[in-house]
Amino acid sequence: MAVKYRGMTFPGYNKPKRTPSHKTKSHAVLAKQGDKVRLIRFGQQGVQGAGKNPSTASERARRRSFKARHAKNIARGVFSGAYWADKVKW
Repeated sequence: MAVKYRGMTFPGYNKPKRTPSHKTKSHAVLAKQGDKVRLIRFGQQGVQGAGKNPSTASERARRRSFKARHAKNIARGVFSGAYWADKVKW
């Protein structure tokens, strides 16, 4: 079920997609909660997260630091860019 929004096509609500042609943001998602819908852009272009299973000590430290630094914004839920960055990149 593809969804068109502001000239962009999304695979569905709450399903992030890459935006390689965007100047600054690496991903976008059409977030939906109840009957509210918002376009959320997130992630710094060209920067790779530490991943879900970091293998080195420095990657584990990066992952912990990101989650600690953005914990308050991650807790805001689906209308937060930090929530989606945490879910997709970290």
